[in-house]
This record gives sequence, structure tokens and C-alpha cells, in this order.
Amino acid sequence: MESDRNNKKRKKSPKTHLQLNPNWAQLQLKLKSNGFNKFSKPTKDPESETQNSILGKRKDRPEAESKLNPLTPTNDDFSLTDVVAMDCEMVGISQGNKSALGRVTLVNKWGNVLYDEFVRPVERVVDFRTKISGIRPRDLRKAKDFRIVQKKVAELVEGRILVGHALHNDFKALLLTHPKEDLRDTSEYLPFLKEGRRKSLRHLASEFLGVEIQNGEHCPVEDARAAMMLYLKNRKQWEKSTKDQIRLQQKQMKRKPKRKPKKKEAVNV
Repeated sequence: MESDRNNKKRKKSPKTHLQLNPNWAQLQLKLKSNGFNKFSKPTKDPESETQNSILGKRKDRPEAESKLNPLTPTNDDFSLTDVVAMDCEMVGISQGNKSALGRVTLVNKWGNVLYDEFVRPVERVVDFRTKISGIRPRDLRKAKDFRIVQKKVAELVEGRILVGHALHNDFKALLLTHPKEDLRDTSEYLPFLKEGRRKSLRHLASEFLGVEIQNGEHCPVEDARAAMMLYLKNRKQWEKSTKDQIRLQQKQMKRKPKRKPKKKEAVNV
């Protein structure tokens, strides 16, 4: 019985090979021609591998290259804070050599815009100074009247610390005044001066904030934010020096004038 079983096993027909799908066979040939093997991994060029990996990292982490602009507001708080910054843009009137207010911007300490309006001057504009001011004729067609803007600005800055650059020019155009002890002018702050000379806001922003501004037409929103950022970075020392200066002035005011020496009585001869 066992011999019969062995004979049956021997008499079994040989295994028939299944015919491959023509598409599969074509794919295998293509892989072999490209250097791929079933049991070996394809070799890679080390140079191309490093290039691909570097590019891959750049694509995966685009934020590593792009630097955040420090002038961008960090929140959505548009409240009227104890400190505000102002910047104005001027246009030319009369014969073009006289300046008038063309736009005024106020931002809070977070850099969010509190007020930003184009202004229609009382006199006719003869020079829009677009290359610097960024103001065009179409901007003043529906601009607000000077007196309305003047009143609104006065309300916003009243009783608050006002930050800006060369603020005397802005107040001259606005026909307003502000208490000197509440002014924080980046053009007059001693650590920002170079050998007693004032620096432009553009140079201060580049040197102390690492930000490029005023490359072409000026943006009053950006300029006001730059002045505010310069103040906030130096606020502690700035406020200390301001208080010391006020105390010194008060002491000088309290000092009594020296008595004049009494004239000697004339001797009658």
C-alpha cells in the first residue's frame, strides 16, 4: 500500500507555471532597466540626496526663514490706552513751500489704529508731495474738514502721553498744543541722538528695531507704530529721565532770587 502511494506521487504531473499579466511583465522589465532589483534597494546619488533633503526642510519649515515684523500688532485691542502715538503727512499749499495737514494717524500702545483720516486743508493744495506723503488728489476728494479732524485729535490725546517723531511739526500743522511733560519725542530722546544731532525715524527703526521703513512713500500707520515701539522698548529709563528732569525744573522754579547787596549810604562831607 505504501509503495502504491509513492508511485502515485511520482506519477503526478509537473507544476504548470501561471502566465503573467502582460502589464505586470512590462512593469518588471521597466524596473530592471532602471536598475531596480527585487532584493536590492535602489542606490541614490549622495549629492542629490543632500540637495533634496535641504530643499525638503525649507519647504517643511517656511516660517524659519520669514522673520516676523515687530511693528505688526500682537492683539486686536483697539481701546484708547494711556499712551498713544501720532504721525502726520503734509501737503504743500500757497506756492508749495508752506505745509498743511493732509493725513493724521493715531495708534494705541499695541499698534492698533485709533484714528486715521485724510484731511482737506483750508487753503488750496498745490503740491501733494506724493513721493513722500503718499497722498493723491483722489484721497482728498472725500477727506474730512480740517476743523473736524483737529477737534477729534485733541479729544483723543487729551490727558495722555503722546509719542511721535518731531512732534513740533505735527502740532504746527494741527494748530494744537500738548503739555511738555506728556510728550515723548523720539527725535529728542538723548540716547537716540548722535553727537547731539537728531536721527531720522527711518534710521532709528533700522538701528534699534531692525525694521526698514519709509522706503519710498511714507505710511503714517507704520511710522506711528515705529515711534511707539521705540518708546516701549525704552519706557522705563525714558520715564525715569523725564521725572528727573521735571523735578530739576521744579527746584529751579522754587529757588528764590538772590538778594541784591545794599548800597552803602553816601557819606556827607
